[in-house]
Amino acid sequence: MAKKITKSQLETLEQQRVQVQTELQNLRSELRTEIEFDDVDDVASDLVERDKIQAMIITLERKLSDIDHAIEKAQIVGYGICENCGKTIDPERLEIFPETTLCIDCKRQAERRGRMLQ
Repeated sequence: MAKKITKSQLETLEQQRVQVQTELQNLRSELRTEIEFDDVDDVASDLVERDKIQAMIITLERKLSDIDHAIEKAQIVGYGICENCGKTIDPERLEIFPETTLCIDCKRQAERRGRMLQ
């Protein structure tokens, strides 16, 4: 049964959205800084750091997409329903992960298959 998102949950999602957007903006700014080619060791270190930043950006973009999707579902009163099996997502899970669109069982199955549906 679909449930309406609480005002608190929606506020949490929106706060998370702003936080993730800010983190993305900061990381993208870091990537725009130029690498100085004075020392080979420094260049190698900078390149490794840039790879880490790229990985963080990808993770945060995925999280932002999840948050946006949860907000969208909330607006169509589908919030709290697992997209995979159609069962109600545990309210405690929603409290901890308001952006989730999968119940814990489906999330575990997805992780076992090696892919993220959430």
